[in-house]
Amino acid sequence: MFAFAALLGAVGQFLYQSGARAAAPSAAGYLLNLRLWLGVLCYIAVMVLFVAAFKVGGRLTVLYPVYASTFIWAAVLAWWMQGQAIKPVHVAGMLTLILGMYLMGRP
Repeated sequence: MFAFAALLGAVGQFLYQSGARAAAPSAAGYLLNLRLWLGVLCYIAVMVLFVAAFKVGGRLTVLYPVYASTFIWAAVLAWWMQGQAIKPVHVAGMLTLILGMYLMGRP
């Protein structure tokens, strides 16, 4: 559940970014922006998945490190959708996140 939540969180971030770029600089421009609303819906879904995962006995020390993979998914989405470069330093950060997720999930 948290792995899917991480992916949804990354999609939500992508939608926030693309929605902000497309929005007119006014309150109405933000409130009437479909991409921003879809980003909000992604984050609502993330919270529902959090609650569901905790309901079935998920532990914070295991689940939140998995959610940290959101940053990896966001970088992959930016590369795939916008052609943003993933530099060696980014890969090093991603590997560090994965190592941290592994270590936090160990009993």
